[in-house]
Amino acid sequence: MENVVKRNYEVVILMNPDSSAEEQKNLFKKNKGIIENFGGSIFSIDSWGKRTLATQIGKMKKAQYFHSTFTAGTDAIAELERTMRINDKVIRFVHTRLDERVPLSKYMENFKKALAETANKEKEREAKFQARRAAAQSGADGRSDRSDRSERPERSERPERSDKKSNKEQYN
Repeated sequence: MENVVKRNYEVVILMNPDSSAEEQKNLFKKNKGIIENFGGSIFSIDSWGKRTLATQIGKMKKAQYFHSTFTAGTDAIAELERTMRINDKVIRFVHTRLDERVPLSKYMENFKKALAETANKEKEREAKFQARRAAAQSGADGRSDRSDRSERPERSERPERSDKKSNKEQYN
């Protein structure tokens, strides 16, 4: 067997939200078999669950997200991409080559730390939004509900302004 350079990769796969757990397992068994046949190894597989897409793909607004890291050669990546293009349940996928100087275990540690920080920021942002919403509903933010508008007369009942010229007078 020829000497193949193995590199670290990560893949994010978006699957049809209606795909069953069995179809998802079959996809990852197939991917694992391809990686191992080409002399690679899988480090981790994570399910991120069903999420709303940023932009609609076809008629789908949601997708099932998966993230995986593994070590493989370029031939394995080509075969993985070929099989995922054939699979109707796979909506999108992206393989990214990782920095070889960082071991996969360290990469995953940093990755999970970044995910946790992002989740905390999102929670803080949501808490601020809820606080602003509650303040706006109670009127405590300094703005009135503009009740003075109801006291104004209708346009037809307002007196005509004498300082304003009509269009004919203005341009003649």
